[in-house]
Amino acid sequence: MNRITTLFGIQYPIIQGGMVWCSGWRLASAVSNNGGLGLLGAGSMHPDTLIEHIHKMKAATSKPWGVNVPLLYPEIDRLMEILIQEEVKIVFTSAGSPKKWTSTLKAHGMTVVHVVSSALFARKCEEAGCDAIVAEGFEAGGHNGREETTTLALIPDVAKHCHLPLIAAGGIASGKAMLAALALGAEGVQIGSRFAIATESSAHPHFKQRVFDTPEGGTMLALKKLAPTRLIKNEFYEQVKQLESEGADADTLKGLLGKGRAKQGIFEGNLQEGELEIGQIASMLDKEESVADIMQDLIQDYRYCLEQFKQSDQYDF
Repeated sequence: MNRITTLFGIQYPIIQGGMVWCSGWRLASAVSNNGGLGLLGAGSMHPDTLIEHIHKMKAATSKPWGVNVPLLYPEIDRLMEILIQEEVKIVFTSAGSPKKWTSTLKAHGMTVVHVVSSALFARKCEEAGCDAIVAEGFEAGGHNGREETTTLALIPDVAKHCHLPLIAAGGIASGKAMLAALALGAEGVQIGSRFAIATESSAHPHFKQRVFDTPEGGTMLALKKLAPTRLIKNEFYEQVKQLESEGADADTLKGLLGKGRAKQGIFEGNLQEGELEIGQIASMLDKEESVADIMQDLIQDYRYCLEQFKQSDQYDF
């Protein structure tokens, strides 16, 4: 037991990232039912769709679960109204200031966690009254911090300057990485990419296979003039790269991005023109697994590595 497992009432300090077009009720409920904390990814859901997934979550699990909410969501007022009406207990917010909604959500009895990419913003979360923070390193998939700070550098810095329970994210997909994150000062981990290609993920099979085929160095951070996003290198990425090399402004990039690029790539399987968001850890992912198998492997790997450290002389200087 630590502050993260106690805060959420979960068995293991493992949180499944609330990823767009991947994190529906099947994935989230499976993670919760296997001892972690499952999150619905509200960023890719219309209000009615979110309500449907919340209802299905309530039917699929009696364990704790939550909703991830990007604060740049175009219908954010309506979405927050839904979370309050449906009495959602845990909310992870991202992509915006925690000051705007944290007090409102907490006034309705919710546990609020905010995602940050720097120690500076971690302190702002503490000031805003958040219950915990996710510190996400540069290795992560999807939207990323402008600071480009790696997880190895970010976690100890945040732990030093912020007293909130800390969840590490970015490049974590094994028990070994989980142990390393805890050694750096985190009390839990948020895992995205490995769960994105799980059997229960709503991502398209073509997207999952493209992740399995992604080599080392096969992802890059792009769209820095909009919202920095880590993408698999494909035809769409090459178009973005070309425009960025020519000094394109934000409006030009928005024109290329258009609407629904992530849906095309992740949910519909358009590997050429879609926006394929995944973390650097993709090069180490080579097969589809059930959530139950992923959770079992994470815990077994963590415990094995911890025991190896205890027994080995090579770490005793």
